Amino acid sequence: MLHIAIAQQNPTVGDFNSNTAAILTAMQQAAQAQADMAIFPELAVCGYYPGDLLEDPAFLDMMDDSITRIVRQSEQWPKLTTIVGAARRNPGPGKPLHNALLAIRNGAIVAEYYKQLLPTYGIFDEYRHFEPGPERACVLEISGHKVGFLVCEDGWNDAGKDYAVNPFAALRQAQPELVVSINASPSNIGKLAQRHALFGDAARNNGFAILFVNQVGGQDQLVFDGASFGVTPQQGVTFTCRQFEEELRMVSFDGQTLRDMDTGADCVARFRAAKPPSTPPAFYHEQILLGLRDYARRCGFTKAVIGSSGGIDSAITIALAAEALGPDNVTAITMPSDWSSSGSVTDSQKLCDALNVRLHTHPIAALVKQYADGYEQTFGHPLQGLPLENLQARIRGTILMEYSNAHGALLLTTGNKSEISVGYCTLYGDTNGGLGLIGDLYKTEVYALARHVNAVAGREIIPAAVLEKPPSAELAPGQRDTDSLPPYEVLDEILKWHIEGPRLAADEWRQASAFVERLRQTDDGRALVRRILSLVARNEYKRRQAPPIIRVRARAFGSGRQVPIAAKFAGGIE
Repeated sequence: MLHIAIAQQNPTVGDFNSNTAAILTAMQQAAQAQADMAIFPELAVCGYYPGDLLEDPAFLDMMDDSITRIVRQSEQWPKLTTIVGAARRNPGPGKPLHNALLAIRNGAIVAEYYKQLLPTYGIFDEYRHFEPGPERACVLEISGHKVGFLVCEDGWNDAGKDYAVNPFAALRQAQPELVVSINASPSNIGKLAQRHALFGDAARNNGFAILFVNQVGGQDQLVFDGASFGVTPQQGVTFTCRQFEEELRMVSFDGQTLRDMDTGADCVARFRAAKPPSTPPAFYHEQILLGLRDYARRCGFTKAVIGSSGGIDSAITIALAAEALGPDNVTAITMPSDWSSSGSVTDSQKLCDALNVRLHTHPIAALVKQYADGYEQTFGHPLQGLPLENLQARIRGTILMEYSNAHGALLLTTGNKSEISVGYCTLYGDTNGGLGLIGDLYKTEVYALARHVNAVAGREIIPAAVLEKPPSAELAPGQRDTDSLPPYEVLDEILKWHIEGPRLAADEWRQASAFVERLRQTDDGRALVRRILSLVARNEYKRRQAPPIIRVRARAFGSGRQVPIAAKFAGGIE
């Protein structure tokens, strides 16, 4: 019987002391629970992903020191085999480092495996720093069981579609009973089901059980959801660890089944009794909360400030911030102009009262007039139209940054993916800030998330008036979003089809494709699609300068979608 401790941890990039302390604490707990093996995520020693910090000699020295400390401390628990991810120096030709899995026991590294498949797509750029490992299996006997090892991407190519190399092939020849895959697998909608399906197929195809151990926590734009799990060829997925939480889970493996070490219960029964997967709004809710908490904590912020327009985007941003950081740590500022509706203030007040969030009112009409008068006096013609509209947004952005600087509060931007896609935002205005919470949610999804927040609270957090009012930037008299954009139900389908395409869930992709195909049957429809694609292309310069956003979908703006600013191609449509 193999007793295993799964250490689903939340490391901070570059915080070697804290990361190492957490690893050692979990090792001690695993040994006390009489575990034979403790498993930690990919690059757990330094955190994922360090980027060009891997080129800093001091960073690598601290990595080496931490590994030495873990190896030395392992002598305290001589029967425990620790599996941990770290960067290792490459003494041979090629890139200077390997993305490594280390097996440590009783004061020594008893096995070392280097990741063979280095992702360079989407949000990943591992080949920038790492040299692929040799095409070989790494197998170690632990408590009478043959255990093989993989690192993250190595386990994602059993179908042979993405790489010429399939690390499972070498493992099949080595014939382990159990394969351990350590991961830093970022989360997005649908990713958990994708992992279960892919590794379930791999277990059946190759005839051995697989343990998938994943990192948890937010790092910049990415959120890692944990949700570590086990699969066997006979049973499929047998257990999952908690999603979006750290956990030390003890399980046992007898060559065929996985059982909970604390209760002796069959993990399959526990897994099947679990509640069904979350709805998309519930997933977005948890992902954004964890992403904000960790982003603020790692960047040294305890407070946040948000501009409150009385609209849906600022309302959901304020509600999420209050839940993540606590209402006492969130400040909202409403900044009415001459064209603001009365609801922009009253709805903001109702929202903040429901959340116990402080709301300050800072009118901007006098400031707008002063700027406009100065412009006319200097340049000889009045400021009007779009420049006057954008001036209001930029004055608001400046006020918010004043508050942020004065009070040390993180300014959260409120743009959604629909608006960011087509440039329906003001550079150096409402794009000011340090982090965007809903920048990877389409407008229709923002409404769904707001309704979910109300449902979870069991009361009206987001006022009904906010959910029902027509969307408007309120930068001109009687302005509505639909004055310059199609209805969001139309816009969002076009954007999903164009930006994410086949990366969408199968049902979303079918729906978006069919919707766009219907539009393309008419001259007006084709013209609309061309116009939206042109807007997306033309506004890349805004997105390039905007703050990071929390990624919740398979393709988010930022590192997940890389296109040039200066280009003539907007997207193909017949």
